[in-house]
Amino acid sequence: MTLIVIPDDADNTRGYVHIGDVSYACALGRNGLSAAKVEGDGTTPIGRFVLRRVLYRADRVQTPETTLPLRTIKPNDGWCDAPEDHRYNQMVEHPYGASAEELWRDDNRYDILVVLGHNDDPIVPGEGSAIFLHVAAEDFRPTEGCVAMECGDLLTVLKTCTPDSVIEIQPPS
Repeated sequence: MTLIVIPDDADNTRGYVHIGDVSYACALGRNGLSAAKVEGDGTTPIGRFVLRRVLYRADRVQTPETTLPLRTIKPNDGWCDAPEDHRYNQMVEHPYGASAEELWRDDNRYDILVVLGHNDDPIVPGEGSAIFLHVAAEDFRPTEGCVAMECGDLLTVLKTCTPDSVIEIQPPS
């Protein structure tokens, strides 16, 4: 199955995730889309990426129904976003000696997140980290470079995903 992401506004910060005949609203990066993603640029990378695994907050949501690999998020989980670090674009434990995003957040954005196979095979320092499909803010404000959906829609989509599923983020037409 392929999730097709198409931007639909002038600045490419909102769009839709299409699966067959069904479409779901999504938020995209604060600086739109890019075919040449750079760490910290606020863009969502254009391309085709596998869905690696689902991480979720078991204290906030039930276990998502999916055949993708699942793992609960723990309070000390992080994701390294320091290009110079040997664990760049990988999960780490806090405290961590380099810059690393907190996965255990006060808001609900990472209550469910899908790790996308962006810049991970191989990892190239500086070409972007922590690119996820995750829960959107209520107002669908732009992300830092991820794709974000309403929680219920994300749960619905995950029911149909398999280890062979991919997300294809398309450039504006």
